[in-house]
Amino acid sequence: MKVLCYGSINIDLLFEVDHIARPGETVSGKSFVKSAGGKGANQAASLSKAGLNVFMAGKTGADGNFILELLESYGVNTDFVVKNSDSSGQAVIQIDKNGQNSIVLYPGGNFEITNKEIEETIAQFNSGDIIVLQNEINNTGLIIERAKKQGMRICFNPSPYNDKIAEAVSGSRSFLNSVNWLFVNEIEGAAVTGLPYKSANEAILKSLVKMFPETEIILTTGEDGAFYGFEKTIVKTEIVKTPVADTTGAGDTFTGYFLAARERNMTVRQSMETACRAAAIAVSRKGAMESIPYANEVFVS
Repeated sequence: MKVLCYGSINIDLLFEVDHIARPGETVSGKSFVKSAGGKGANQAASLSKAGLNVFMAGKTGADGNFILELLESYGVNTDFVVKNSDSSGQAVIQIDKNGQNSIVLYPGGNFEITNKEIEETIAQFNSGDIIVLQNEINNTGLIIERAKKQGMRICFNPSPYNDKIAEAVSGSRSFLNSVNWLFVNEIEGAAVTGLPYKSANEAILKSLVKMFPETEIILTTGEDGAFYGFEKTIVKTEIVKTPVADTTGAGDTFTGYFLAARERNMTVRQSMETACRAAAIAVSRKGAMESIPYANEVFVS
C-alpha cells in the first residue's frame, strides 16, 4: 500500500515573539529560523516517520530544494514534485512565549498545479492506496475526483477554511462527499457545519457526522483533546500533557500517526491515543517537520 501526499511545500520563516502582533502593532522578534514546512510536506514527513510508504506530490521552486532533501532524509519519495515554479510557497510564522502561533501564507508554486500534472501523478497509484490532501494547493476538487475514480482512499484536511470550502459544502455535488477521512479542528468544524464559533465540540462532531454519513470524522480541539465520529461510534481522547515549545505541525503529526495506526489495524481508540501521544511529543519540540517523532518513539508494545 502506498500513500500519496498531494499538498503544499513551504519555506517557513519563524519569528519567536513575546506575543503575537496585533493590528497596527510592530513587535521585536527574539529569534528567527528559516525551515521546511507546508501542511503537505509536514504530513508527508509525519506519515513516513510513522512507517508508511509515502510519496510527495506538488510544485516548488529551486528555493525549495532543501525541503525535498529533508523529506527524502525521512524516507519520502519526491519523484512527483514538479520543480519549475518561480517561487516555493512561503509562510511567515509568529510563535509566542506560550507556544501558540499565527501564520500568513503566500502560495507560490502551491497554486500552480496543472490538470496534466494531476492526471499523470494519480495514474501511478492503485485502488486501495491512500491520498492525503489539505487546502493549501489549487485544484483540490479535481484531485479528489480523479483519486476517487482511481479507487484511492481519500483523507482531507480543509485547512485553511476559505470560500472554496464554503462553496464545496453548499454544493449539491460536493467533493467533500467523496472523502473517507475528514480531519478538522474546532474552528474549521464550526465553519463547515455553520455552527457559531466556539460551539460545543460534541455538537460540531454530531453535525459533521450527520452531514457526511459515509465519512469518518476526526475533530481535534487542542487542550480539549480529540473526537472521532462515524455512524453511531463516538470516541473521545484526552491530550497527553507536556510542556509546550511550539504548536506548529501538531495537527499534521496527529493526522499522520492516526492513519498509520489504522493501517496497523489498531482500533479507533488506540489510533486516537497514538496520534495524541505523537502530537504531544511534537509540541514539546521547536520546529515543524523536524519536531515530528519517529515510530519507535510513539508506538508502544
